[in-house]
Amino acid sequence: MKTKWKLGLFVSLLVVSIMLTACGNSEKSNGKDQKEFHYAMSGLYKPFNYKENGKLAGFDVEIGEALAKKMGMKPVPVTNPWETLIQGLKAKKYDAILASMTVTDERKKSVNFTHTYYRSGAQIFVAESSQDIQSLADLKGKKIGVVKASTYKEIAVQQTDHDNVVEYDSDITALMDLPTGRLDAVITDQMVGLPIIKAGTIKIKDVGEPLSHDDQAIAVRKEDKELLEKINKALDEIIKDGTYEKISNKWFGRSILGE
Repeated sequence: MKTKWKLGLFVSLLVVSIMLTACGNSEKSNGKDQKEFHYAMSGLYKPFNYKENGKLAGFDVEIGEALAKKMGMKPVPVTNPWETLIQGLKAKKYDAILASMTVTDERKKSVNFTHTYYRSGAQIFVAESSQDIQSLADLKGKKIGVVKASTYKEIAVQQTDHDNVVEYDSDITALMDLPTGRLDAVITDQMVGLPIIKAGTIKIKDVGEPLSHDDQAIAVRKEDKELLEKINKALDEIIKDGTYEKISNKWFGRSILGE
């Protein structure tokens, strides 16, 4: 009788163990994406995504954290070389690319993009004390700094004499020449100048409307339509509840979502 009771107890425990294991495996296989949100970036694009004390930080990282929270997932930012981000996504190394990736027709052939999560583009920067330049039309006859072999040079030569366009190896070097008076204006990407304005390291300001617009969005695999919808919903929510603006203000002193 005692032996039968022990056998019955053993069988019962075995059944319970099998059921728990099955449930655990099912949860792991079916709920993995719901539990963790793996999003990739280069980790080399400060202030958007970079490593600080061995940990990923930046605007992209914090946006990913906010999105994961809204989706009920655990944020797991990871890095991959920029040139292989899309290949890594398609190979299922991570769930999404959240890496300041510009939406292009060519990239759309390989991945699906979410709604825009920030906008960038060419912008005019001048010395903080400057009053002469307020828009593109005011650049006529002015000395303009641009990075060598950039598309910004084409914009500059259309507005002023060719001799007044000064080419630089670095955007930062060009911007540093604004407060000194060596340049009247610099044309570069918004996201180069705005963090500098926020930090106050160089006394400059942006003027006029952006001269071009680039939409940055989050990339997901073509087949992950459900995840795409979840991210878009979460993005809309963090924009509406002020979370997005709070993160953007922290890094740039303003919202970079644009219109």
